Amino acid sequence: MNREDINRMAREAGGGTTWWPLHTDTLERFAALVAATEREACLEIADHCADADMHASMVANAIRARSKE
Repeated sequence: MNREDINRMAREAGGGTTWWPLHTDTLERFAALVAATEREACLEIADHCADADMHASMVANAIRARSKE
């Protein structure tokens, strides 16, 4: 997830690219979008690893490596 993705999700949540004043409902929508995007990315990693017949620890390591991107 990069800055462009985050800005897109902020606009989609209704917060534009500025967050002042902070509205709880907008932040909740934004957090849900971020979580869904990250969950989907992790599922794609898990699917790829399953296709490659990798062990669970290898899948976990692949997901951890993603957090450093």
